[in-house]
Amino acid sequence: MASEDVKTSEAAVSTIVNLAEEAKLAREGVKAPSHALLSVCKSLVAGGVAGGVSRTAVAPLERLKILLQVQNPHAIKYNGTIQGLKYIWKTEGFRGLFKGNGTNCARIVPNSAVKFYSYEQASKNFMVLPAAIWQCYLSFPSMAEEAELTPLLRLGAGACAGIIAMSATYPMDMVRGRLTVQTEKSPRQYRGIYHALSTVLREEGFRALYKGWLPSVIGVIPYVGLNFAVYESLKDWLIKEKPFGLVEDSELGVTTRLACGAAAGTVGQTVAYPLDVIRRRMQMVGWKDAASVVTGDGRGKAPLEYTGMIDAFRKTVRHEGFGALYKGLVPNSVKVVPSIAIAFVTYEMVKDILGVEVRISD
Repeated sequence: MASEDVKTSEAAVSTIVNLAEEAKLAREGVKAPSHALLSVCKSLVAGGVAGGVSRTAVAPLERLKILLQVQNPHAIKYNGTIQGLKYIWKTEGFRGLFKGNGTNCARIVPNSAVKFYSYEQASKNFMVLPAAIWQCYLSFPSMAEEAELTPLLRLGAGACAGIIAMSATYPMDMVRGRLTVQTEKSPRQYRGIYHALSTVLREEGFRALYKGWLPSVIGVIPYVGLNFAVYESLKDWLIKEKPFGLVEDSELGVTTRLACGAAAGTVGQTVAYPLDVIRRRMQMVGWKDAASVVTGDGRGKAPLEYTGMIDAFRKTVRHEGFGALYKGLVPNSVKVVPSIAIAFVTYEMVKDILGVEVRISD
């Protein structure tokens, strides 16, 4: 019954939105697009390409970040970014720097595709729904024309998009974390995505595939939400104010868009980083010999066990100090700036190439 009520509500909302859009198009004398499915596919492809390209570009830093986040505090092999990269190169070679990248790309391509498309749809609905209500029920058509996507609505749209995309691909992220931290010296070896998924499902149960999901959802709100909100707000401000001659003919150059993406990524990752550390540590719980796997050959003095997110926070701070919540922040800061920036710029460039009319900022 509840499911039917939800479907009925969604249908009603969809009807209101469609009526408002059709009315607006009719007033402007514009015909509705006839290739909606093709436009959707192009938008998904653009998002997937953006995610895959950006992650591959920073794969060594991504792996180092995860290793630092979950490393055994009783067998530390490296602390800094340069030292960590040298250690991986020395012990595992060039391929070691990209370990887990294939799994990450397999996860991030559908994740980014769903995230970017969900953001566009959420943005459109967040903007049109209030206007449609005014228009359909209060007979104030001018309110629909004045509707615009405010930073608060962008934050909500970005958070919704992130939660939907993350939840859809979370099992792949969970096994990607384990594949990333294992080495040739690890006592337990996963041979790939399918083997890791089937092994976790068989030995730890279905719920194990969603370990760390709660801090991930909470972290999505500041991380993804602020990424989109800051990026879009900066773009709008630059186009409106045109400071330092950065904007010509209401269009931002690639370098300027890159800077906007970098600023957005820095703000989002700094706020949400402790939740990312806790998520990654919770994903290791229940993994046989996880305490030794996370450093390759060191064994912890105590088993790695958390009963939940709060317990993980408490034990991490108690045994390792508050600074442990920011382990790996340096390589993450170095990687997240180009990663987010490249993702946004690549997304818009691919959409231009594919000829998709709807842009993020619309």
